[in-house]
Amino acid sequence: MFREKIKVLDCTIRDGGLINNHDFDHRFVRAVYKALSEANVDYMEIGYKNSKRLFDPKEYGIWKFCEDDDIRKVIDGIDSNTKISVMVDVDRVELEDIKPRKESPVAMVRVASYVKDIDKAIYMVNHLADKGYETTVNIMAISRALDNELTEALTQLEKECKANVIYIVDSNGALYQETTEFLIKKAKSIVKTKEIGIHAHNNQQLGFGNTIEAIIHDANYVDGTIYGLGRAAGNCPLELIMGFLKNPKYDIRPILDLISTEFIPLRDKIEWGYIIPYMITGILDEHPRAAMALRNGDKKENYREFYESLVGTDED
Repeated sequence: MFREKIKVLDCTIRDGGLINNHDFDHRFVRAVYKALSEANVDYMEIGYKNSKRLFDPKEYGIWKFCEDDDIRKVIDGIDSNTKISVMVDVDRVELEDIKPRKESPVAMVRVASYVKDIDKAIYMVNHLADKGYETTVNIMAISRALDNELTEALTQLEKECKANVIYIVDSNGALYQETTEFLIKKAKSIVKTKEIGIHAHNNQQLGFGNTIEAIIHDANYVDGTIYGLGRAAGNCPLELIMGFLKNPKYDIRPILDLISTEFIPLRDKIEWGYIIPYMITGILDEHPRAAMALRNGDKKENYREFYESLVGTDED
């Protein structure tokens, strides 16, 4: 049986852009949007809305900045109910650069924040909500958050924030199902007027399992990416979510076609998925940046040395 309230958000281009500096061309992004539209996925997160005063456009692709004109080139002429989302990071966006909702093709803006910056996130979300956007707060690296600090942050979000959804984000791919259950139940016990969402990374091959666990405990917003494309080990695969939900409105066939034509060839150009260094950072609850650096070096298969560089050797 399916739960009609569940909404699926695809963040293939946004999270996948963390691998290639957001340098997907219009043709590829349009193909993703067309397939998601035909599959009736609820949202497509197309990239970040970052400040060009903080990031040099010469060093990044266009989906680091998500100008409205670039978004329109992707979506115009495609009959779709799939809404466009963008992400903003605390302290990395100029809010005045974001036009009112009625002037933009973007429907939802998601604010990514660590627990320590939750005050800033609330300010940003309330500003964006007043401009007419659907909004979320994505609590990053939640596996590293202290319990008392998370309690305080969730309480603030419930009392002071206009966000529609509060997301639990497993940035390090470190969560297990028991911890996911605890976090979703904790969020649900404090946040009564907003939905709860889950964004899972796949360092330990638990992205899908943890997403199921979150759904079981009434998380109604779930993230995924096509073929698991995403930073480092990638994300919960969208096609697995669609198969699990059993909602007849979703059609997996356009996604399967897209994997065949676009994502299998893409695997020859960029690397993502379950790879041992990413597994190691996952079990140690570390950000995968060290593993990503290893994979770009000349010792990328030296797994034991990498592990010991993080935990020490037997002689230490």
